[in-house]
Order: sequence, then C-alpha cells, then structure tokens
Amino acid sequence: MTVSAARATRVTLPDSPHPEACVEAWLGFDANEPYAVCLMFPPLRAEDEPIEWWFARDLLDAGRHARAGRGDVTVAPGPGGAVHVTLRGETGEAVIRVPGEVVDGFLGDCFALIPAGAESLQLDLDAELVRLRA
Repeated sequence: MTVSAARATRVTLPDSPHPEACVEAWLGFDANEPYAVCLMFPPLRAEDEPIEWWFARDLLDAGRHARAGRGDVTVAPGPGGAVHVTLRGETGEAVIRVPGEVVDGFLGDCFALIPAGAESLQLDLDAELVRLRA
C-alpha cells in the first residue's frame, strides 16, 4: 500500500475483558484507492502479516456523527468524542475505540489530498480495464 496519508494511534477494545488496554493501530489512505481507508494492526509475531481492514472513507466520515454502515464494518460515535469501529468476521466481532481527534485529523488529511466528490478523477479506468482484460 502506497500511503498518501496515515495516522498512528493507540486504540482500545471497550467490549473486551480489558477495555482500557491500548493496542497500536494505524489509519491509512492510498490515493490509488480514493474511496477507501484502512485500519491496520501490526502483527503479534514477526512471522505474521499485519491485519488490515479496508472500508469506505465516507463510512468513517459519516460514522463520526451518527451510526453508519452494515455488514462487516460499522462506525458510530462513542463516548467522549471517540469513534467506535465495529469489525465483524467469521470468528466474531470487535469494537475498536479510536480517539476522535485522530479520526478527525486523519480525515482532514485525506480530504485535503482528494476532496469528497473528486475520487473518480483519481481513477484511471482505461488502464484498469486493460489490466483486467490481460
């Protein structure tokens, strides 16, 4: 992933047995994927890969103000200005509490790089069609 904007942060898992324990995480944005953001967690062991969850940039933006999303990822305002990102997979779900000021700053960086509504201008659809046909 060629990151155009990124924010490192510490998140918590409020519904876990240890709701105050902090976990390292990164929010990332790649200008080549202008509709998406990534929430990434570092590997627990050196031989593991990082865990990445990709979802819509608009979902993260809307979820700061009101519950948004369906399916594998939902986003909602949390207490104290935090943002709750709920990730659902085959083995269960986790609620990730991200500091609101981190989300706000990260989205500010993303929208400064590619404003809302200008995402399609970043895409080279002709090149993508050639790649798909190959």
